[in-house]
Amino acid sequence: MYSLEDYNYSLPEELIAQAPVSSRDESRLMVLERKSQRISHYCFADIVRLLSPGDLLVVNNTRVVPARLTGTKETGGRVEALLLSYPGQAAESRRTGNLTCECLVKASKPPRPGSKLDFNGDLHAVVLGGAHGVYKLEFRFEGDFDTLIERVGRIPLPPYIKRDGTSPAPCDDRVCYQTVYAEKKGAVAAPTAGLHFSDGLLKKLAKMDVEIVPITLHVGYGTFLPVRAPDIRDHQIHSEAYELTEETAAVINKAKDEGRRIIGVGTTTVRVLEFASDPAGHVRAGSGECDLFIYSGFEFRAIDALITNFHLPESSLLMLVAAFAGRDSILNAYQEAVRRKYRFYSYGDAMLIF
Repeated sequence: MYSLEDYNYSLPEELIAQAPVSSRDESRLMVLERKSQRISHYCFADIVRLLSPGDLLVVNNTRVVPARLTGTKETGGRVEALLLSYPGQAAESRRTGNLTCECLVKASKPPRPGSKLDFNGDLHAVVLGGAHGVYKLEFRFEGDFDTLIERVGRIPLPPYIKRDGTSPAPCDDRVCYQTVYAEKKGAVAAPTAGLHFSDGLLKKLAKMDVEIVPITLHVGYGTFLPVRAPDIRDHQIHSEAYELTEETAAVINKAKDEGRRIIGVGTTTVRVLEFASDPAGHVRAGSGECDLFIYSGFEFRAIDALITNFHLPESSLLMLVAAFAGRDSILNAYQEAVRRKYRFYSYGDAMLIF
């Protein structure tokens, strides 16, 4: 239960989705019932048949920023930087014309402190220091930083989604790797369970009195980092900026008091709700850093059901869903998904766990 090897499984590479299906809500949906361990299969649009009036969907409205920057060093060598600490700094950039943040930097040779980097002529950076691929950069520019990175940056896709930068991409990642309700800028990875919802599907759910409320958790690059501790209890999970408003908290607590189902859309949403919950499952409004690591033995208090994607082996995300549904049950479901050729990971198919 606590061994890292307990969360491994075999996945054929061809089942790693490189692009979404043509219509968001046409992805496949596996339904897993926790008590009976019964598995059934649907199209995601069928979720209107699986949810009931009065159910409350909690979604993550973070918006992925084009945080991957390509440029050159003073020596002319190529360099790539991925912003790691974006949230909350846009306002500073508008005031001062410079911004300091941590970045994941890739180059043929590690950049030295004091060296200068150039990103498409309009955005420059000075290396302040760092090691092991993570560096603190001071960006210097004229104008608005948000506007600049929208123009020169690229969407930071997960490493298992392959784009060579030369051949045409199978989809427009700036659109596809973003939920239709994305609003608050700050993520460097999408809350992928939400990618299955289309505007039309959300309208259908609203008409049948399924309530939908947002929280915000700015998903960081740490979501892709593997768990390396042989005993998962020794793993230190990354922290991410979150916000749970008074309005959303009031809606969630009212639903809890009325005995209505609260359904978390994605592991990011679940982490915030459980992080902010009391023993009775009521949540408190607030903002800050969420560093809750959920694994087997965790007592869920806020959510009654979970919509999620199929996750990487030995990842903290897989450990969370295994804690909710049971490790054996989840791994059996994943074996079934492989057998039926479900599509895995960020652009893949979905699972609903009741």
